[in-house]
Formats: sequence, C-alpha cells, structure tokens
Amino acid sequence: MSEDQRMGLHALVVDDEQPVLDELVWLLGRDERIASVRAAQSATDALRLLEVGDVDLVFLDVVMPGLTGLEIAKVLTRFKHPPRIVFVTAHEAHAVDAFELNAVDYLLKPIREERLRESVRRARDDGTPSQAKPDDTIAVELGGVTRFVSRRSVTYAEAQGDYVRLHLLDGSSHLIRTPLGALAEDWDEAGFVRIHRSTVINLSHVREVRMVSGRCSIVVPYGAELVELQVARRHVRGVRERIQERAQ
Repeated sequence: MSEDQRMGLHALVVDDEQPVLDELVWLLGRDERIASVRAAQSATDALRLLEVGDVDLVFLDVVMPGLTGLEIAKVLTRFKHPPRIVFVTAHEAHAVDAFELNAVDYLLKPIREERLRESVRRARDDGTPSQAKPDDTIAVELGGVTRFVSRRSVTYAEAQGDYVRLHLLDGSSHLIRTPLGALAEDWDEAGFVRIHRSTVINLSHVREVRMVSGRCSIVVPYGAELVELQVARRHVRGVRERIQERAQ
C-alpha cells in the first residue's frame, strides 16, 4: 500500500467557475479518503501549487481561459511523479482525449457526490496513472457522440491498422486508437489474452475451446451469435494454461 493510500490523498481542484470550485472543495472535504484539498481558478495558479506542494490527485476543468485542462494534463505528464487526473466538465466532447492522457476518470457537471466518491476510489486504487483496472470505463466515439462502455463487456478485440476494434456482448463494435500490442499488455491483468497477432480475447467470456486436427480455436459470444476465433500455434499453450488457471 502506498503512502498516499495510508494517509489519504492530497487533492487539487482547478476550475475557473467559483461556484463549481467551492462545491468540489466542499464535497471532497467530506470524503474521509482525502487528506487535504486546495483550489485554483487558473492554470497559472494550478501549476504554481503543483510545483510547490505534494499533490496526488487533480480535478481539472476541461474548458478554461488560457491553458485548458487537457493542456495542463499534458504538462503534468512530464512531471517525474505526475498526479492522477480526473477531468470535470459539462461536455462529453473531449472524453476520448482525456482517456488518452491516462485520466483515471471523467466527471460530467453537475457533480453528484456519489459519482465523485467513485472517482476518488478509482484514484486510490490506481497505483499509477496508466495502470489498467478490471472495471475500467472506455470512451468510444460514434458519429461525433461519445459513449462510455465497460471493459468487462468486451468479448474480443481485433487489430485494424493503428486502431483496435472492440466487440461487445451486446453485438456492437467500436474503434479505439491504440495498437493491439499495447492493449494486450495493458489489459493482461484484467483477464485479456492474445491468441493471434491480430486478436485478443476476454477469458471471462470464453464458451468453448476447440481442438480439431491439431488446430485450436476459441468460441466467444458476440450479440446473439457465437464467434469462433483461431488461436495461432505459438499461443496455444499459453492460452490453454490461462484458461485452466481461470477455471481453478
């Protein structure tokens, strides 16, 4: 357990709207997992506070005069020990950019206390800003609309150039901008395993493992259908071991 997990998180709230700033400071002050809360109404004040004091968690408004929250987050990625980031905004348009910056959460205004507490939980559980969690929410875009889907609902993922297409239990599919290799590595602890150079599966959704004429395939659900996915020979042993481990 890290020091900030034992002693509580030191939070910084950054928002140019005073009522929102006051409300977030008050709500965070009610959370027993927060050791201290500081506030800033501008990027300049925020960066000054970040440079002079220990901050574990930053609540960043996305749209502000001067530097935006997204631009501040990019500055923070260059810190030796960057704080965890939660974006706070009245708009969903920047959600994908936010998660690409390894934000632990994305809060929509008006803020509900129970939803804010969930953001704090995610921040405490997140050992590093880029660490993947089993119940991560993924932001995907379709026709200019941002939708949030649970990673647990992903049955398998396929490489498509520099993108990955996620296939969900409900039969929908969504493109996200990330290489399949990086996704496989980041999602390994969440129960995802690579079965082919172009395919990653969610072990929790495996219905069948088929061995026919020395070739292995995995069956997973996709909407109302079952999809059979081939396992590359070099992955067969590792995949079967992971499936057996999960069954024990």
